[in-house]
Amino acid sequence: MPTDGEADRILQLEEEVQQLKEAVVSHAVVDQAIGVVVALGRVSPDQGWTVLREVSQHTNVKLRDIAGTIVASGRTGVLPPGIRAELEKALDRLGAPGGPEATGPAAPARPAGPPCARGAMAGP
Repeated sequence: MPTDGEADRILQLEEEVQQLKEAVVSHAVVDQAIGVVVALGRVSPDQGWTVLREVSQHTNVKLRDIAGTIVASGRTGVLPPGIRAELEKALDRLGAPGGPEATGPAAPARPAGPPCARGAMAGP
């Protein structure tokens, strides 16, 4: 039978294990979201990270929640308007090709992909 100190330590370790499990899942979702931003925004992975961070800061939403929303948009084709707007602004600040203002004959072609590609992202 564990002593009170041992029981407290076991509880503390169980909480730490749970936090680490959540961190692993969160990290995977963030990596997936970076991949979505890289593919749709035609930016580097480092720039994709920067975009996610900026969207999080400008919307005051946790980065892991922004990442989850962006990953889900790959399935649904829908991003909330505020997040979509901040994502486009962040990509525009990087000078990413294929932005919403890039239209006409001189504009670079947008990548083929799901209907959530920049400029085609629909709100609710």
